[in-house]
Amino acid sequence: MTQFPKNIALLGSTGSIGQQTLDVVRRFPEYFRIVALAARSNVSLLEQQAREFEPSLVACFADTPSVEAAARAAFPNVVLGEQGLLEVTTHPQADIVVAATSGLMGLEPTLAAIRAGKTIALANKETLVMAGHLVMQEAQRSGVSILPVDSEHSAIWQCLRGEQSKEVNRLLLTASGGPFRRATLEQIRSVTVEQALAHPTWRMGPKITVDSATLMNKGLEILEAHWFFGIPYERIDVIVHPESIIHSMVEFVDGSLKMQASLPSMHLPILDALSYPARLNTAGKGLVRELHWSDVGQLNFEALDETRFPCFRLALDAARGGGTYPSVLVGADEEAVALFLGGKIEFSRIAELIEAVLEQHRSVEQPDIAAILEATAWARQATREIIMSHFTI
Repeated sequence: MTQFPKNIALLGSTGSIGQQTLDVVRRFPEYFRIVALAARSNVSLLEQQAREFEPSLVACFADTPSVEAAARAAFPNVVLGEQGLLEVTTHPQADIVVAATSGLMGLEPTLAAIRAGKTIALANKETLVMAGHLVMQEAQRSGVSILPVDSEHSAIWQCLRGEQSKEVNRLLLTASGGPFRRATLEQIRSVTVEQALAHPTWRMGPKITVDSATLMNKGLEILEAHWFFGIPYERIDVIVHPESIIHSMVEFVDGSLKMQASLPSMHLPILDALSYPARLNTAGKGLVRELHWSDVGQLNFEALDETRFPCFRLALDAARGGGTYPSVLVGADEEAVALFLGGKIEFSRIAELIEAVLEQHRSVEQPDIAAILEATAWARQATREIIMSHFTI
């Protein structure tokens, strides 16, 4: 029997997933209660959220002096920096921690939450991509559940309930194909920032939107799926599905397929993670749109073209290389995407820059947290150095 209300500590409350998590809580106040909020730098939005949900703890990473001053003015008892994130994820009243930050910032707080025995609703890709071996070992040692919030991994998780892992043949992640699914190589070379941020299906933050445009995001999801479900990389495939209605599929050894479908919405996988093992009735909540199959008409599927989307291939190469290659992939990608968003490099250069950094790296096998952080920092610095040397490949 599921015990409600559940107390939630939310890491990354002002981001896209964080705000949608609060949408879910807002519509199910009898089931969920916010006990702690943490954000990076959007103090004004954090203040609005704290006023509405009245958490007992508010934290702000505050990565600049001006943000720190604003946070102190807004919240007399605010906890700043990494210590604030750690206090949120280990909050004594929290039943479940929603890890919705992006990048490295969520890694150590998530590990701390696991050690504190908290259930984790994981939306931070980098946590599993870079440190999947450490996170899953710690979760097993602590007896903690890590629940997926990504729509694709949530779909697979739902399809696997009641099934035995030995009967799974392969996982099929679906991809919308992004805004450049039909673009030629020549068109991709001249992509603007505005075009890259115009995703046809999902509304996300700029970094993950660019990753979706390059299909790096889908490569990272393969690494996540490997760690979430314990399936070898060679048994995880991607199929392009532009309608984004089938969110992913599981093929079993007898040849049958199970799939999870809904109209595109991140509210549904968030709700499923928060309410598990129960399913809550969304009728009349204004949260999830009903799917009418007769209106859909048809569903389309096609192969992913790695020639036009080399970032996907680079993610697979890093996954197979193991060690600190995934950490270098993350660091180089973060820096390259930031350079693109800042108008410093062309869209097609993102993959070229990441590949150049990966080629320079000498991997550390079975890295600890220190090695992971060091490799990521090295990758970011190596990316900048290549740019400073005029980046000729």
